[in-house]
Amino acid sequence: MTAIPTTPAPAPAPAAAPAAAPIPGGRAGLRQAVRSEWTKFWSVRSTAWSLAATVFLVLGICVLANATAANNGLHVPDPTRRSLVGFLLGQFAIGVLGVLVISAEYSTGSIRSTLAGMPRRPVVIAAKVVVFGVVALVVSEVLAFSAFFIGQALLSRTGYSATLSQPGVTQAVLESGLYLTALGLLALGMATVIRHTAGAIAAFAGILLVLPLVVPALPTSMVNAITRYLPANIGVTILSSAQNTHIFSTPDFSASTGLAILAGYAAAMLVLGGWLMVKRDA
Repeated sequence: MTAIPTTPAPAPAPAAAPAAAPIPGGRAGLRQAVRSEWTKFWSVRSTAWSLAATVFLVLGICVLANATAANNGLHVPDPTRRSLVGFLLGQFAIGVLGVLVISAEYSTGSIRSTLAGMPRRPVVIAAKVVVFGVVALVVSEVLAFSAFFIGQALLSRTGYSATLSQPGVTQAVLESGLYLTALGLLALGMATVIRHTAGAIAAFAGILLVLPLVVPALPTSMVNAITRYLPANIGVTILSSAQNTHIFSTPDFSASTGLAILAGYAAAMLVLGGWLMVKRDA
């Protein structure tokens, strides 16, 4: 019996590969980086603690100083400055927060993930400046007006109180908030350069506390030229509505000029930090 040859069945056609998902066009920019930094900023406990410390120091010292003046019937030549005295300690808390905005990522190594998601390093710095700057400005201005009204309410019993309608008072309150914001941004820039939390905090505190003690030891000609540029001297001028109030023997800058100089310090440090961030490894 002869076998009848059979034709093999055709192999089944391979299944069609699933269509690839379309790749979104463009590249991540500042808006996306700001969203990411905003999430990171509020997701760490140091943010809440630092802001709480700032509020406690500014308002706590305000209440203590003005209640003491009211209870003892002290003469208060500049009630605006008296109500804002808490800023001289609150500046350290906002400075610590500015340092932690970036130094915490270097200490944990998470900066590598940040730069992997956004390789454009200047954009990373810009996003951190936007997020921290907005938060610091809002908090600082709220604290400035709150401290002013609390202080004047306490001082009203002494007969030495101020109102926002008096010359220079509103400017002093507004610029006090800007002063605190500028110091926070200066601390952020210093942390970008130093990349170490303890070192950046020590450097920031040294500028505010140590320099005013070291400079008077220099020759008199240098002291007169340097003291007016110190952030501590600028800060006392900004916190005062009386423009003839000085803490050094040489005339200070006006509050507006001093604030512009301080903003220049912060901008220069941030630019330097951004440049170093591009040049150095993470």
